[in-house]
Amino acid sequence: MNIDYSQELPVIERRISLAEIDRLISKPLDEKPDKKFFIALSITGTLLLIGVISISYLFLYGTGVWGLNQPVGWAFDITNFVFWVGIGHAGTLISAILYLLRQKWRTGIARFAEAMTIFAVMCAGIFPIIHMGRPWLAGYLMPYPNQHGLWVNFTSPLVWDVFAVSTYFTVSLVFWYVGLIPDFGLLRDRTASTLKKSIYSIFSLGWRNSHRNWQHYEKAYMLLAGFATPLVLSVHTIVSFDFAVSIIPGWHTTIFPPYFVAGAIFSGFAMVVTVLIFVRKVFDLQHIITLNHLDKMNKIILATSMMVGYAYGMEFFIAWYSGNPSEQFVFINRAFGPYAWAYWIMVTCNVLIPQLFWFKKIRTTIPIMLVIVIFVNVGMWFERFVITVTSLHRDFLPSSWGYFVPSIFDLGTLIGSFGLFFTLVLLFTKTLPVVAMSELKAVAEGAQPSHNGGKH
Repeated sequence: MNIDYSQELPVIERRISLAEIDRLISKPLDEKPDKKFFIALSITGTLLLIGVISISYLFLYGTGVWGLNQPVGWAFDITNFVFWVGIGHAGTLISAILYLLRQKWRTGIARFAEAMTIFAVMCAGIFPIIHMGRPWLAGYLMPYPNQHGLWVNFTSPLVWDVFAVSTYFTVSLVFWYVGLIPDFGLLRDRTASTLKKSIYSIFSLGWRNSHRNWQHYEKAYMLLAGFATPLVLSVHTIVSFDFAVSIIPGWHTTIFPPYFVAGAIFSGFAMVVTVLIFVRKVFDLQHIITLNHLDKMNKIILATSMMVGYAYGMEFFIAWYSGNPSEQFVFINRAFGPYAWAYWIMVTCNVLIPQLFWFKKIRTTIPIMLVIVIFVNVGMWFERFVITVTSLHRDFLPSSWGYFVPSIFDLGTLIGSFGLFFTLVLLFTKTLPVVAMSELKAVAEGAQPSHNGGKH
């Protein structure tokens, strides 16, 4: 079968020299931060400060400052944990799986998506620790020589979370760093600053851009991509076990693992698109992070939206088909009970609004696209809230029923997590290249031999 490669859309929209790629991507690192950067950093820093104050107050007075009550023992803490772990899925998916599938369009967005994975998992890691009430006991979850006979409860999925998320974070961090090594070597060679040259020399690990360097690099990158790929599926599967292995109606269901994985990819891609829209504009990277990139990502958002919508419908069907009155009550209560407002926000944002992406005009129009992906982010947070709170707030006995209302410290911790995430994103844009220069050069026009019979 003859394939006409000339019909493929270019990864870079206009012809650009390799030197110009270096200049464009290194420009934010070479220039001093401007006034706009400090304004943005002050805003995200203020949000982060709100979170620090909220957590400090929490450590001082305990989890009673949250809005938790007798039936609702899990609320914003676990909601935020699952939300941020989900955000962290898009980076490894874009980098590892699309790399293994030889998708060239990943090159413009992979580095930034990988960084967002690291930052999102860092945000997620805060919540299980503060949720414990005694955060100094978190160290007991890690394996260590146990002369005192204190054994970790390995039958608890909360312990599995620690191993799954920490493994995912470690592999993602190493994968991200290995991808940065060629760029560190390039930055080392082009900088005039002695301090920067010393720092880049350390992190480039003696990179010389030789044929042997590239052989070892590509082999290591391929192995890490293969190792990271199953983690995309396993991590959120294990997070879903926090709920699925319990006997609580609304949680005890086998659909949770694939449902959570689809939802994680859905929310992760939405957050990547949200941030990339601003990055490509601020750093003048419209021809590198192109509308074609955003279009493909929006198609994935549309596909995963339909998977999530299918899971919503199937949950109701399973509850009805099971004939279990408790299970049926939980789902009727979700849709029509006191938290019906949260349920219908979730359905509207996650299922109905993304259907607009069926139209290419909308998939490639920045303002409309931005509004849709923000709604997706909102809807996916509400999904985790609905799963966690509505399954707990009405117990088997009406005398045990309650209504969760978040306190100012619940809201402050949530705001602080977004402040931490966006502060790290801003610092990343000024300290490291947001696009992989070495990978981008490999797919630039003229970098590869022609496959269409010599025709250009």
